[in-house]
This record gives sequence, C-alpha cells and structure tokens, in this order.
Amino acid sequence: MAVAAPTTAERIRSACARGGGAMLAVEGIEPVESPVHHLLDDGSFAITVPEAGPLVGMVLSSGSAGVQAVLEMTDYAPLPLREPVRSLVWIRGRLQHVPSGEIPALLDLVATEDPNPALLQVNSGSGPVEDTYALMRLEIESVVVADATGAESVSLGALLQARPDPFCAMESCWLQHMESAHRDVVERLATRLPMTLRQGRVRPLGLDRYGVQLRVENENGDHDVRLPFAKPVDDVTGLSQAIRVLMGCPFLNGLRARKI
Repeated sequence: MAVAAPTTAERIRSACARGGGAMLAVEGIEPVESPVHHLLDDGSFAITVPEAGPLVGMVLSSGSAGVQAVLEMTDYAPLPLREPVRSLVWIRGRLQHVPSGEIPALLDLVATEDPNPALLQVNSGSGPVEDTYALMRLEIESVVVADATGAESVSLGALLQARPDPFCAMESCWLQHMESAHRDVVERLATRLPMTLRQGRVRPLGLDRYGVQLRVENENGDHDVRLPFAKPVDDVTGLSQAIRVLMGCPFLNGLRARKI
C-alpha cells in the first residue's frame, strides 16, 4: 500500500533541513534568534545563539544543570499566502554550554551535513562578541509539531530514525517556479480537487516524495489538500513522472506522440 504522506518525524527533519526561522525562548529574557539548529546523532541539537546578551551568561552560570529552553521552528510556505505558516515545531530541553575546546570539532561535524554560513560567525572565545554567535547544545526532552490538522508529539527515537525529504532543499524554488511560470500545471492539478474546492484561488503549498499539496483560498477560508503519488519517489526523474501522472499527461516519459 502506498504511503500517502510523510510521517510527522520526517516533516520535522525536513523543516530542520530547510533552515527556516527559529527562535530560542528561555524564561525571564526575550526570545533570541537561532540561525543554526542541527540535530546530532546523539539526540541533541547543536544551536547558535547571539553571543551578546544575557542568555550566554545564564547558561554558563548554570553549570552542568543547564537552562530550561524551548526552540521554536517555523516552517513557512514558499509563496505569499494569506496564512504563510505551514507548521510550528517546539523542541523543549536543557540548554548546555559547549566547552571552547570542543567547538571546532562540533562545528566541523555540523558543517559536513549543513554548511550554514552562520557557522562562520561562531565565536571561538578569543574574539569580540559583537555580531557573533555562541555554539550550544539543546538536550531534547520533548518534541511537538502543530499544523492545520492539530498537534502531535514525536519521540526522540522516531526523530533520529527519520530522514529529511530528498526534495526539501529544492522545494521552495520549484513551487515558486510552478506558480510563476507553469500555472497550467497548477490548473491541471486543480482538476483533481473535490468539486466543492474548485471555487477560489489554487496555490501550490508543498512538494515532497509522497505527493503535492495545494491550498485553496476562497471566501470560506483556506483549505489544504494533498494529492498523493501512486508511490513515493526518490529522484527528479521519478518526481517529474509522478507529477505528470497526477496531471493526467499521456506522455509519462516526456515522449512526443509518433507521427502516423
């Protein structure tokens, strides 16, 4: 039986890989930006926080106990929709200081999987703190994701076993291109929607190895619909063919009709 949608754990891993906006909240101070938030194999998150400000001092003074914190990741739609947030992820845990001697190795480890330019702004402890970040670990205690369908918790084991969607890094560019240059594709896909949802503006909302998501914006609100592929796909060739099947295209491999 075909899997119609990614698991919740897969969705979280894809949100992490896309590198969208993330904020770190600690009781008693204003939330701070965290441009790097990378899940490590040991089940903790390597995150960066501004070097300037009270948070770094709080964590250092807490010692091995760490500081209770919540990392909030926001998964935004790649198009300007009426409601741009696709999902929110809350990761609660204990924020720990990374000793200066361990910073270079941890930076190299993160960079091999996520070469985020913000890693270059991590302060090694020898330079000024202006416009730099401190590298820390968030020891995970709970993970919850919420979207239009509700909220769901995810175990750490499931999160570690899951992998990001193979197309998550390219999804935004593809959907933007589909919206701007291939409205005919969107219109063909819209013919697969229930009749009650064909009145309104149809926009591409998501794309993954399991299918395509469309959003219908009309006077009655916003409605999200997933159009599943016949089976999950793993490469661009398979993705192209699966979309052609959804469109009802007779030339599944891009072949032209033979001349008679």
